[in-house]
Amino acid sequence: MFAVIENGSRQHRVQEGDFLSMDYREDLQDGASVTFDRVLLANGGGPSIIGMPVIAGAQVVAEVVISRELGEKLEIQKLRRRKNSRRHTGHRQKYTRVRIKTITVPGLQIVAKPAPEAAAPAAT
Repeated sequence: MFAVIENGSRQHRVQEGDFLSMDYREDLQDGASVTFDRVLLANGGGPSIIGMPVIAGAQVVAEVVISRELGEKLEIQKLRRRKNSRRHTGHRQKYTRVRIKTITVPGLQIVAKPAPEAAAPAAT
């Protein structure tokens, strides 16, 4: 079962147990619960439910794992040749990491996949 959610003008495909790095939010602390109510699409193995633009009553609940996480460092260098002019700066974006706990979609049909059978060795 998966869902496509919208958060901060970005769309994310999530499943239960997935980790998601979203834009930093100051109001969240470690262990806090976050609810995403803008669910755009959901699928439980059968037919998908597509929202127009969102699915009414659907929500995804997540738990904050790391409230402030730093992304990779970006280095910006400006150089004007033959002018002896150089500028060097850097930037690290802040993120909040969450773990998806539950996906609730009213009316979604969940189809369990059958367990794969063990393949018997071929006799020659």
